[in-house]
Amino acid sequence: MEYVVIYEKGEHNYGAYAPDLPGCVVVGTTLAEVQALIAEAIEFHIDGLRKNGYAIPAPSGLPVPMNPGMLSATISVQI
Repeated sequence: MEYVVIYEKGEHNYGAYAPDLPGCVVVGTTLAEVQALIAEAIEFHIDGLRKNGYAIPAPSGLPVPMNPGMLSATISVQI
């Protein structure tokens, strides 16, 4: 599965979130750090949903509104 990830540059750091996985958010000091953290967070989030008996949201693939300073990408996850 490929989930859309949104990256945002803040004044002193970077953030990232997966719109299809509410609550799956990370912050780091560099874009590279945030890219690694969000990949780990997505896997952890999905694992937690599975262990607690919740449905795993399918990637929507829908366009996400973007603001200046935002980047989007997809991350592949093995389920």
